[in-house]
Amino acid sequence: MITQQESHKREPSWLKIIRLLRWHKPAGRLILMIPALWAVFLAARATPPAPLVFVIILVSLTSSAAGCVINDLWDRNIDSQVQRTHTRPLASRTISVKVAIVVALISLGCTGILALYLKPLSFCLLVAAVPVIVLYPLAKRVFPVPQLVLAIAWGFGVLVSWSAVSEHLEFSTWLLWGATVLWTLGFDTIYAMSDREDDRRIGVNSSALFFGEYTSVAVGIFFAGTALLLVGLGVCLELQVSFWISLSLATLGWIWQCVRLLDPQLPYPAYGQMFDQNVWIGFLLLSGMIVGSLKF
Repeated sequence: MITQQESHKREPSWLKIIRLLRWHKPAGRLILMIPALWAVFLAARATPPAPLVFVIILVSLTSSAAGCVINDLWDRNIDSQVQRTHTRPLASRTISVKVAIVVALISLGCTGILALYLKPLSFCLLVAAVPVIVLYPLAKRVFPVPQLVLAIAWGFGVLVSWSAVSEHLEFSTWLLWGATVLWTLGFDTIYAMSDREDDRRIGVNSSALFFGEYTSVAVGIFFAGTALLLVGLGVCLELQVSFWISLSLATLGWIWQCVRLLDPQLPYPAYGQMFDQNVWIGFLLLSGMIVGSLKF
């Protein structure tokens, strides 16, 4: 019988690159794109220029692709020991380090070229995000809550996109940034639950290990903080009723997820499913933000 790892080794090179970039798993790419879209539509009051939206989408795809490859380069020896990640191309040695470095540089280069379309402040903020993206994988080795570093990297999407519209940052920007950071901490802590036993055995850090038996409480606090900051954002921007409906539904979804985390019999795949559910929650909020920003 052919194992999954042997099957991956027989894949064509282009398919290995797709898996290296994680484009076969769109949820992780979309969930980075969502806060950037929140920002661009809110900053433009629901009517951003179509070319700018297109550039923001492409930048989120190329930057997240670069982040995935850089993460796998740092973690290739760790990933090979983790159930969820042992078949990744670098962990399973189906792609060489040299090829991965070239792919990472191409992804960063594409991000840089696209960023030339943005305003100077946006470009500078994108450059400032690069060290966070590059160094994030190291956080799990030295920092007890590495998901916070990832959340800060996610938050740059808000700052870059907002400033691409308005050429400055305002109080509402920081409310959205804070909501994004807390939301990311929440859903990525849920995702980290999948790897708790492997992370403990290997000796790397994660928020799921740090909070331990209080993980559901911590996630609840992160999501509650997200909702409260979005309430403040809605008040500041005078968003209409559709936003409040979407936020209410999102909050109910987060409450349900926190209750689910209390179940000690929760199977391994369920954490990934809850991560995917946050993609839908993010798009629900985006739709509420767009319609809620319109003045009828």
